[in-house]
Amino acid sequence: MAIWKEFKEFISQGNVIGLAVAVVLGGAFGLVVASFTHDILMQLIAAIGGKPDFSNLRFTLNGAEIRYGNFLTAVVSFFIVALALFTMVKGINRLQGLRRKKEEAAQKAQAPQETEVDLLRQIRDALAQRRTV
Repeated sequence: MAIWKEFKEFISQGNVIGLAVAVVLGGAFGLVVASFTHDILMQLIAAIGGKPDFSNLRFTLNGAEIRYGNFLTAVVSFFIVALALFTMVKGINRLQGLRRKKEEAAQKAQAPQETEVDLLRQIRDALAQRRTV
């Protein structure tokens, strides 16, 4: 019974739930990237180069068939995922930077601004304190 309670506590922690959400979203993102690669990008490459599918690219070496077309498709998919993630992270960083600048500006606006008179008073008080010591 104690194991069940520990398991429930472990599962209800935020980091486990966040990880589960990330895995599901990652899987869905992978499907979108695969569809983009095969259904759009490869078709554009076919329009330019004449072959819509790299999987037929192969050669024979000492009787062994080397199918490098699938590898090329995987490489193209990898670069698309990397570019998408780079773009997403760069956008998130930009948004966080903008938010941070807004917060700093708001803090500056809320902070009381010292005037020349305030600075002169501080100097006067410091000099008066020195004379008494």
